[in-house]
Amino acid sequence: MRETTPSEGSLSQRVYISVKEAILALHFPPGANLRKAPICERLGVSRAPVTEAIARLAAEGLVDVVPQSGTHVSYFSMSEIREGAFLREALELAAVSKVTRDLTEEQRKILSRNMRLQKLLIEDEDISGFYQADEEFHGLLMEFTGFRRLADVAQTVSLQVSRARILLLPAPGRAAETLAEHQAIFDAISAQDEQGARDAMRLHLGQLMPRIEQLEQRKPHLFNLTPQPNSEAG
Repeated sequence: MRETTPSEGSLSQRVYISVKEAILALHFPPGANLRKAPICERLGVSRAPVTEAIARLAAEGLVDVVPQSGTHVSYFSMSEIREGAFLREALELAAVSKVTRDLTEEQRKILSRNMRLQKLLIEDEDISGFYQADEEFHGLLMEFTGFRRLADVAQTVSLQVSRARILLLPAPGRAAETLAEHQAIFDAISAQDEQGARDAMRLHLGQLMPRIEQLEQRKPHLFNLTPQPNSEAG
């Protein structure tokens, strides 16, 4: 869990960002207890902003607050993941269509830089860095639509998807496959081939649910609603 900086907003906002990032990165895995005291100590804050942050995370479905039992990170929910994947695909297909039609040269250069970064991170076997570049690639497409709230909406509806995805990239060859899928999307956008871009995006996003379903089979404890022993974080 990283420390945040004053530029990231109010104290409660900074605590919220830090804990949320730790949950999405699985530093706090599904089922892990979220104890306020270690979080306060780690971030150097009082209980009040931590309590406020946990309330926000509970509203987003990332944590469960159970009276007399404590607070723990929510387990994966296949129904929520399926819904998030469905909504994400609808938004991303609409976004890639608009970006392909309206692409500027500056936007193409920014996407090209991101693609080069992805390749370098693959070569360096930096899976964590690649995941961030992957997220940035999709975020840029949302940003380039010109719709200010679209990226936030997309992130909100696919929070559970994002959390599960981070477990998939370390699978042998998956990062390289993801890079190839991104390259196909970028090439179609650069050629202003709207249908090609949509097809490439649909193929890319279509890899997700079968892999998460396989993950559920391999690691059912992450989807189990019953708290697991030895899952305490911090």
